[in-house]
Amino acid sequence: MEGINRYNSPSVGDLTSYGAGNRPVKIIQLQHPSASAAPSSSSPSIWGKWSAKMKRMTRAEWIQLFLPCYRWISTYEWREYLQPDLMAGITVGVMLVPQSMSYAKLAGLHPIYGLYSGFVPIFIYTIFGSSRQLAIGPVALTSLLVSNVLGNIVDSSEQLYTELAILLALMVGVFECIMGLLRLGWLLRFISHSVISGFTTASAVVIALSQAKYFLGYEIERSSKIIPLAKSIIFGADKFMWQPFVMGSIILAILLTMKHLGKTRKSLRFLRAAGPLTAVVLGTTFAKLYHPASISLVGEIPQGLPKFSIPKEFGYVKSLIPTTVLITGVAILESVGIAKALAAKNGYELDSNQELFGLGVANIVGSFFSIYPTTGSFSRSAVNHESGAKTGLSGLVMGIIMGCALQFMTPLFEYIPQCALAAIVISAVVGLVDYDEATFLWRVDKRDFLLWTITCVVTLFLGIEIGVLVGVGVSLAFVIHESANPHIAILGRLPGTTVYRNLQQYPEAYTYNGLVIVRIDAPIYFANISYIKDRLREYELEPDGSIGRGPGVTRIHFVILEMAPTTYIDSSAVQALKDLHQEYKSRNIQIAISNPNRDVLVTLTRSGVVDLIGKQWFFVRVHDAVQVCLQRVQSLNNSPKTSSTNSPRTPSSMMENKTSIFQRLSKQRQEDLSLSQLESGNLEISTSIDETPHLEEPLLPKKH
Repeated sequence: MEGINRYNSPSVGDLTSYGAGNRPVKIIQLQHPSASAAPSSSSPSIWGKWSAKMKRMTRAEWIQLFLPCYRWISTYEWREYLQPDLMAGITVGVMLVPQSMSYAKLAGLHPIYGLYSGFVPIFIYTIFGSSRQLAIGPVALTSLLVSNVLGNIVDSSEQLYTELAILLALMVGVFECIMGLLRLGWLLRFISHSVISGFTTASAVVIALSQAKYFLGYEIERSSKIIPLAKSIIFGADKFMWQPFVMGSIILAILLTMKHLGKTRKSLRFLRAAGPLTAVVLGTTFAKLYHPASISLVGEIPQGLPKFSIPKEFGYVKSLIPTTVLITGVAILESVGIAKALAAKNGYELDSNQELFGLGVANIVGSFFSIYPTTGSFSRSAVNHESGAKTGLSGLVMGIIMGCALQFMTPLFEYIPQCALAAIVISAVVGLVDYDEATFLWRVDKRDFLLWTITCVVTLFLGIEIGVLVGVGVSLAFVIHESANPHIAILGRLPGTTVYRNLQQYPEAYTYNGLVIVRIDAPIYFANISYIKDRLREYELEPDGSIGRGPGVTRIHFVILEMAPTTYIDSSAVQALKDLHQEYKSRNIQIAISNPNRDVLVTLTRSGVVDLIGKQWFFVRVHDAVQVCLQRVQSLNNSPKTSSTNSPRTPSSMMENKTSIFQRLSKQRQEDLSLSQLESGNLEISTSIDETPHLEEPLLPKKH
């Protein structure tokens, strides 16, 4: 193999020189790379991989790359897929029309912009999106974020508010496309699920309180913090109107009942999707018949499809960038998470980066038709999947229904009560209160529960932006803490085997006097090397409490580092290893390294660590290192006894010496046979109480 020089670990001849009474031990040879060898991870390059992949791509794969819809169009089975796709599209489309108007009101926009947002993006996503069941459009979380941010810039009654919401859709789309093209979806992995759950729970509470004004009949302060909302609700209690409260409560109760029945009974599954439409029909019918003056209505909604218009107010781009990043992150986490789950359930693969690109294009194109930021909806996607949707054709059916509603039904929407739309929003966000997740985290992982609690509480009391930032910051702090304080274990030998495992996990494992075996379960780099060095010093000075076997020595002579789990080592760690070697050397302690992977070994070779420590102290197995180190400890322990051999020999002592030589040879053969059986795992160690372990044997049986 080019670039590889083979060096043997200590040979049999070398080992016999460790002590006159010691027998040779057999170990596996370790291959040492030359200093000029390249790490395996460095080749081939990313560009090389891409170019090779593009050369192998067929014509159909090229079409699928730019038009993901071709994947399901080319394999569409009309007889099997058409009916469920039509039924699912009609079901979700009926659900989407009232929800889109409700979410637009939550965002502080006129309901017509919710209808626009549920129309154009669906068609674009069907072409460029990779999920076949995802239902995109307005959702509660992004609507709340839009309202919270734009409300601090301009009043929602002004036209500038609407223009900024449309501009925000364009910016979110551009950001999503950039992340998709640069394949940066992996960045979102650093946002813990606990953070998302805590954030959505707090947001659901804020959303529900913000809709209380339509139930109570008076205006409350627009805020994303719970204290100002609660204060304005309490202080305005003298303006309370019972008519919208009763109507809204009845509609909300109907919605929650239908939702519960639709979830728990398969035969009534259609009720879940029909809930929002039922609320709108009941409210509109009541308002049309009785014309209650105390209940506010939606009012006039423009009729017709959205017209093409270029987004304006680009002077606000800089101030909207933080909001764009926040909305993009929340939208992607919600959408991509749902899409992946649905893809797994329906047996097809989903490319997260392609999904980002599809969502981005849908928002960019939609912004030229007066939409505000959209993403995948959890509730509508779940209904789409449960209704039997097979392909993106169900999305086209949703878009057609929304287009028909815009073209022909907007005069009917004029009489929809505001409290009915508020009830639709509240019934949708009730499912976002994830108390089940909180109780699960409390049982399983207290640290994740703490993270959930911090994110939820900060979001409730300090606002959405600060809540997300604090949650992500604490989550990253936990990641950094884990990386800077890796798990390190002292290993012991399992009885009857040549396997070495963590002493805390396997209390029956035993150690050997004079050496300590340490496993580092993480990459070694500048952030954790100080912690690792401190732990190694502790292991040297403080015994682990297990019963040691072997030579009767009282201090550590060898430290064996098991580096199989160590995938990477940087220059700071290399320098620290050199310092540690010199420190150990001053105290007559030798480092031995077991089973380093190729990249780590190349780094250690290039830096001179291998030559500094000595090639003979690098081993393939922990067992090999233990054998060699025990030979050395044994020879050191027996060296004072050699002085007694200098006394004059009598004929009787010579005769006894010959006899002892034959006995040792016979015993040596027995030991070699038992060692080979032991290494293969076929020999079970069993000794009587009266037996005393022989110090000449480096791998001693466990004493009972």
